[in-house]
Amino acid sequence: MSIRGIAWFVGLLLLVCTPALADDKPCPKPILSECPKPAGMPNEGSTIGLILNENASAYAAALIAGATEFADEHKLQLKPAAGNAAVQAQAIDDLITAQAFGFAVQSADLEALKPAIDKARGAGLTVISLDSAVPDDLSELPRIAIDDNLDGLQAGEAMVKALPNGGKCMGFVGFSSATNARQRIDGFKQAVDGKGIDLVDVLSDDVDFTRARTNVDDVLVANPDITCMVGFYSYNAPKIHEALQAAGKLGQITVVGFDDDPVTLSAVKDGSFASTIVQQPSQLGYWSMMLMASQRFGDTSGTMFNELILHPLVVNKENAP
Repeated sequence: MSIRGIAWFVGLLLLVCTPALADDKPCPKPILSECPKPAGMPNEGSTIGLILNENASAYAAALIAGATEFADEHKLQLKPAAGNAAVQAQAIDDLITAQAFGFAVQSADLEALKPAIDKARGAGLTVISLDSAVPDDLSELPRIAIDDNLDGLQAGEAMVKALPNGGKCMGFVGFSSATNARQRIDGFKQAVDGKGIDLVDVLSDDVDFTRARTNVDDVLVANPDITCMVGFYSYNAPKIHEALQAAGKLGQITVVGFDDDPVTLSAVKDGSFASTIVQQPSQLGYWSMMLMASQRFGDTSGTMFNELILHPLVVNKENAP
């Protein structure tokens, strides 16, 4: 099955396309695959880049798989890289040296990468922001992302549904200062406000998977009154699952996660978790490359779209694949 052909998403995952022109118009098609295509493609053999915060999670693997599918379809060379700002800046320099067509970059701090991004654009590379907040001084960067505030709202609504009598929740996240994390957390808080659910704290792990697990273990010991947990990054829910299973508390604490890691989906399907907010990262990876091409060649709509925002899907026991 094609990465883009997962049947249970079709018709459920919506896309909003915001044009670069002043008058906002919606994408004329509700399904991502039906949105305008680039009017041209990079030459065969061209190098394209995908630069991520990390490459060890199922979410990152899906991003890479989507971009790889695009590269394979058009006979391009994909160069993925992952790491902190210093590693990402070096990866950008490497792409400049390789005379790459362009790259999509996911970063917790695009501001720190601005010098490298400016250098790449000055060298003629096309740059796309991937699932990242764009600072004001990079506001012209084309962007593909998830509606993270809506993600958080839906996670909060799912928790309210699972805990109608309220509860005390602990959240877990990679970078608590990252815009996507803040928006998800704010959306969650907005949804549970006045519903008897208290998000006591959100513990960050800086995308350290060992620390992500330890954070959950520590909460289970130090906070026995916690009745619910939220994993705001894709790998947090699997780490919550590991810790709860080891402590014999799987199914006793209500969990809402993010993304479609196999462990998370399995837990939702068997009822161990209440739900997960799925973002279909393979689509992000694939369409980040499409958006990159459209910035160079235009697209088939005759109107240049420079922002693609995906809306998430709430997966629970009833609709889990």
